[in-house]
Amino acid sequence: MRSPRFVGRAVTTGAASVVLTGALMLPGAAAYAGNAFVEVTPTTVQAGERVSIRANCGDGNNRQANVQSDAFGRVIVRPDNGFLTGAATVPSSRPPGSYGVNLTCQNGNTANTTLTVVNMSKPSQGPAAGGGGTAGGGLSPMVMAGGIAAAILGIGLALFGLRRRHPELGP
Repeated sequence: MRSPRFVGRAVTTGAASVVLTGALMLPGAAAYAGNAFVEVTPTTVQAGERVSIRANCGDGNNRQANVQSDAFGRVIVRPDNGFLTGAATVPSSRPPGSYGVNLTCQNGNTANTTLTVVNMSKPSQGPAAGGGGTAGGGLSPMVMAGGIAAAILGIGLALFGLRRRHPELGP
């Protein structure tokens, strides 16, 4: 039989798992300060790509607000279906790292979150894999001569084989 202390720890662990699982299912990183929040989606972005911004200023959602980040600069978010929304493009020259995203509302509310920028270079073409036998442009005279010689030899061997099987074909 389990002791009450062990059962309490098991329940606590189970409750923590439920809370952690719920937190992992959130669509984007959001930081809540009172009733104000700001979130960016996706939370990790390739340099040069666009992020969506959604914010809440509490009772100030009927007025625009400012979102500022070293990742993309300043963006004005505007009222949209009960939230404040906007979008920004992270410059392709932005170095990888974590950048703060700060919301400043006209009613004085503030909130912040973090955006992670990565810079995974994409190859523009396949690797140089060497010259190889198929790298040349067209047939060289040596390759052509070798092919003709192989064809003549094949025909000669075929005729010789036919003569041995059928002596009536011979001279």
